[in-house]
Amino acid sequence: MNKPQVPDFLKNIRIVLARPNHPGNIGSAARAMKTMGLTRLYLVEPKVFPSDEANALASGAVDVLESATVVASLSEALSDVTVACALTSRRRELTTPLSTPRETTPELVARARDGEQVALVFGNETFGLSIEEVEQCNRLVTIPGNPDYFSLNLAMAVQVMTYELFSHTGVDVEYLRPESETASLGEVEGFCQHLDQTMDAIGYYRRRNSERLMRRMRALFNRSGMLRDEVDILRGLMKQIQRVADGHEHGGES
Repeated sequence: MNKPQVPDFLKNIRIVLARPNHPGNIGSAARAMKTMGLTRLYLVEPKVFPSDEANALASGAVDVLESATVVASLSEALSDVTVACALTSRRRELTTPLSTPRETTPELVARARDGEQVALVFGNETFGLSIEEVEQCNRLVTIPGNPDYFSLNLAMAVQVMTYELFSHTGVDVEYLRPESETASLGEVEGFCQHLDQTMDAIGYYRRRNSERLMRRMRALFNRSGMLRDEVDILRGLMKQIQRVADGHEHGGES
């Protein structure tokens, strides 16, 4: 199966980091983005950027850093955006709708598919988003977690959100599954007959009811969903067992 393509509409979703202090977090966030097909990074007043530390932690996502847009204010980063989600872990005395990533991302994906510009806004590592920054957004999103220890770092939060977004794109992992064919009932029956002959040849049926035993063996292999190459492997094993049982080959190494 061919490798699926990342949907173009993900280009309509941007990650906005407001006043990030640590360049390493910028690099780690870029890496988190690229793993989930996002490439548009906006930086609002970064303390240090560009940075060798950011490049190092971005690993293979340096291209996301190189194309990042640096702006002087959050309003500039959101000027053409229709839906902006403020990521927050604090209680806010606002009437802006509050939801979890899983509840929010279907709408964000749908809007991005329709060509709208969508933003996920993350605050400073120490202080988060200011109330003024939150008020510039029209959605509030909180990543649920342990109320007694809620300590996601910036890149972790970006990864959670971007994963939830990507999970709604329809891109699956089928291309990673090995190609194989399910054995037909006739092929499974041929194997079972071969197994029956082999067990008889090696004396396995002594003091056992062969018909009853083979009924159970047939039921086992019929419900197992055997693949063709698995049938071939097992029939090869049966042949070798029969050769040894007939005395044509030694069972062990010489």
